[in-house]
Amino acid sequence: MSAEAVQAAAARPAEATGDRPLRIALLTYKGNPFCGGQGVYVRHLSRELAGLGHSVEVIGAQPYPVLDAGVPLTELPSLDLYRQPDPFRTPKRDEYRDWIDALEVGTMWTGGFPEPLTFSLRARRHLTARRGDFDVIHDNQTLGYGLLGDLGAPLVTTIHHPITVDRQLDLDAADGWRRRASVRRWYGFTRMQKRVARRLPSVLTVSGSSAQEITDHLGVRQDRIHVVHIGADTDLFSPDPSVPEVPGRIVTTSSADVPLKGLIHLVEALAKVRTENPGAHLVVVGKRADDGPVAAAIERFGLGGAIEFVKGISDAELVDLVRSAQVACVPSLYEGFSLPAAEAMATGTPLLATTGGAIPEVAGPDGETCLAVPPGDADALAAGLHRLLGDADLRRRLGAAGRARVLSRFTWRQAAIGTAERYREAIARQADARPRPAGSTAVPAAEPAAHA
Repeated sequence: MSAEAVQAAAARPAEATGDRPLRIALLTYKGNPFCGGQGVYVRHLSRELAGLGHSVEVIGAQPYPVLDAGVPLTELPSLDLYRQPDPFRTPKRDEYRDWIDALEVGTMWTGGFPEPLTFSLRARRHLTARRGDFDVIHDNQTLGYGLLGDLGAPLVTTIHHPITVDRQLDLDAADGWRRRASVRRWYGFTRMQKRVARRLPSVLTVSGSSAQEITDHLGVRQDRIHVVHIGADTDLFSPDPSVPEVPGRIVTTSSADVPLKGLIHLVEALAKVRTENPGAHLVVVGKRADDGPVAAAIERFGLGGAIEFVKGISDAELVDLVRSAQVACVPSLYEGFSLPAAEAMATGTPLLATTGGAIPEVAGPDGETCLAVPPGDADALAAGLHRLLGDADLRRRLGAAGRARVLSRFTWRQAAIGTAERYREAIARQADARPRPAGSTAVPAAEPAAHA
């Protein structure tokens, strides 16, 4: 669906297009809305699909997603083995319900990450029992064996980016053979995801960069991959002149213990910037690591009082934090899309971002809608920060251009319309492939099914 067609359709609900509303099962094995993009994706996409007139039911495991009014959640609980404050816990005997629970614990005990597989098995059991309840099933990057075969409705899968990219970056950052062996075991589920992805008829992804990575890393044919850009909540993430700008404030979204996010390079850049601008300081939306390379760098550069980590804040608090910053920074080595970039731009906060992965697709041209630097280059990050912190006119120009770019290209309404188009294609494809009795004719794809 072209961008022009998406924008034209955005003004009218599903009923007005002559297409009947769909019954959608949206699966997510992990829905934390405050860490990573999967929970954000499920929340906003489900809300906008419902706003188009579709019936959306989210089926998920812990941490459960936060959903908007009108979108029901069906819980498929795991054993929640990684919950705080007791991650990697051993469940009590009365917590075990079936063989899937035993598989989940056994995989954890041997150093693997079980949730994609075990959630897919629970989801298959649940969907089989509810055959006929849904027109389409949408999997949010579970890619587990349980989702292969007949689920009672056509399957569409979103792959934000191949987790094999994370695996390689973690291996590159691993120190010693024991740590590398641990990383390989933890990411053992990626072998399953690779096998499953190759058998999927319809894969959605969020950027052209991710589409190429899915072909290169997972071996999915390009004709099965469809790019549907996601977006920012532009009503929530919007400029507000009443929020005072804090001099020297830089904001980023990152977990300290994830090499992919490139936080260590931003920490080094901040140390360089503070030699000339001692008021420069960093607020990190994400988890602080008590040890590891980032913690060591903060201590080495004496930045304990210049870097603050915040976690679990509300949407309103997050937006005001971004609004208050003079610079929003995305220092990632790789991103499949970068929601933090889109959200910062939507607030009108000027963006400094690397060119890792799909970030340039979101952030736009260097010097026009952002400042762009190579990934992993602390000197380039420092130069960009110094330039933005010292030039109010540049900040205003990039901030206004960044918001205009997001409004024209990256909204959740547009994402929902494009996703629903792919649902209908999957439904029509399955209907065309279904054997029919001799002499029968196919029902046109736009006609309501008998159960609608």
